Amino acid sequence: MLFFRREKYDFYKLLLQQAEKTLEGLAALKEFIDEPSSARGMRVDDLEKEADDLRRIIINAINESLVTPMDREDIFALSRAIDDMIDYAKTTVEEMVLFEVETNEHLKKMAQSLYEAGEDIVKSVSHLEKKPRIAEEHLIRAKKTENYVEHLYRQALAELFKNNDVIAILKTRELYRHLSNAADRGDEAADIIGDILVKSQ
Repeated sequence: MLFFRREKYDFYKLLLQQAEKTLEGLAALKEFIDEPSSARGMRVDDLEKEADDLRRIIINAINESLVTPMDREDIFALSRAIDDMIDYAKTTVEEMVLFEVETNEHLKKMAQSLYEAGEDIVKSVSHLEKKPRIAEEHLIRAKKTENYVEHLYRQALAELFKNNDVIAILKTRELYRHLSNAADRGDEAADIIGDILVKSQ
C-alpha cells in the first residue's frame, strides 16, 4: 500500500514573508504620500499583488496540512489581518489619485506611524516561534502605535471639519479612514499574535 505524505509547511516562515511584504507595501505607501507619483503608486499596487500571492500560499498550506504548529484559525486570521493592512494601503493610493487629493502633513504622519506599526508586527512574527517574550514586546509596541494613529486620525478630522468645502471634506476623510482602518488591522494582528502566545504556554 502506498502512503502519500503531505508536504510540511513552515508557517512561521510563511507568515513572516507575508508580514515583510506588507511592510514593503507600507514603506511604498509612505513614499507615495510623501511625494506622490504614478511610479510610486504602481509600486504599492505591485506589492499588494505580491502580498496577495503570499496569502494564497498560506491558505493553500492550511488546507493541505493535517497538523499545524498553532491553531489553523489563528494562522488564517493573522494572515488576513496582515493582508488587510496592505489592502488599505492600496485603496489609499487609488482614491488619492482618483479623488485628486493632495498630500498633507496629517496623511504623512499617519503613514509614517502605520509603517512603524508594521515594523513591530514583522519583528513580533519573526520571534513568534522561539522568542515569545520579544514577540510580546513588539506586539505591545504595535498596539501603542495603533493608538497613536487613532489620535492622529482624530486630529486630522478636527482640522478637516474646519473646511467649508464639503466635497473636499468627504474625499479627504476617506483617505484618513483608510489609514485608520489599516492601523486597526495592525492592532488586530497584534491581538492574534498575543492569543497564539498564550495558547503556546
